[in-house]
Amino acid sequence: MSVAHAELLPLPAHRATTREFAGVSTQSRALSFSVRRTVRPFIEAWSYAPTLPWPASAIDHLAFPLVPVPGTHRRRVDLPTCRAELLWAPGAAPPVGRHGTAVLYLHGGAFLCCGLTTHRHLVSRISAATGAPVLAVGYRMLPRHPIRRAVEDGLDGLRWLVAHGYPAERVVIAGDSAGGFLTFAVAHEAVRLGIGRPAGTVALSPLTDLDPQGKLDHPNSHRCAVFPRRAVAVLSTLVERAERLGGEGAEPVASPVDLDLSEMPPALIQTGSEEMTYVDAELMARRLQLAGVSAELQVWEKQVHVFQAAAGVVPESGRAIAEIGRFVRELR
Repeated sequence: MSVAHAELLPLPAHRATTREFAGVSTQSRALSFSVRRTVRPFIEAWSYAPTLPWPASAIDHLAFPLVPVPGTHRRRVDLPTCRAELLWAPGAAPPVGRHGTAVLYLHGGAFLCCGLTTHRHLVSRISAATGAPVLAVGYRMLPRHPIRRAVEDGLDGLRWLVAHGYPAERVVIAGDSAGGFLTFAVAHEAVRLGIGRPAGTVALSPLTDLDPQGKLDHPNSHRCAVFPRRAVAVLSTLVERAERLGGEGAEPVASPVDLDLSEMPPALIQTGSEEMTYVDAELMARRLQLAGVSAELQVWEKQVHVFQAAAGVVPESGRAIAEIGRFVRELR
């Protein structure tokens, strides 16, 4: 397997781990072919007219076929400013008696779309693999709300778990894509505000740097099956605009790679070797390692952005979910 990336900083072995997962199944190739011809053209069209009234909220409503693992229990949770959902799959410890570990999940969607419905299947798979209940947060999104509001909603989700018997030290924060950004931002704020240091973080294909230049300069900007180059710069512009219009008390959120990471919990970061946000995943792992934080970077050969969502269809996706389960269980 050939992966073009910079060398990780030389730190003690127990703090720095990079694992490469070689092999591309027929199912994975079919998934890449499909998204390259469906999702990517849609995102490119959006990038030429991002201010049009695109039905972003409809994406979550139309995702009802993405059902959770059979036998999964669900319970609606109302946070102060958004909805959330508590799920526990068969084999996971039910949130009765409040013991063990819980997962706080923050969905992806470029801070613009997706939600509880689009990610219900993935979240239930993570619950089954980790043996833990998962609180998924339907946080506020662009363009109506700056990223700061999404971080606040994530913190409210963490506070809800703490109030229901899961101290922050027994909560793993996880998320994909933009939710990976929020994963690190919420964990950092939880420590800074004295809520507690989470048990760990899990980031799937995370966006970690709002500056688009590193992504555009990388060869993957021409290889990614999901994101066209133009969309990266357009999203950065939308984020900046939302931050300016965010209103009183909405301070801009720093990119996770630019934070003081010294108090962060152990991290697992998964990325495809040719996706647009590969460079963000690698940079975040390097910054965590430089700060002395245990971080495992997993690079999966030619897997598409957030390929874990295809668990049950793509073998590599199932293996990646199993790795998440292994990481979370080892934190206990």
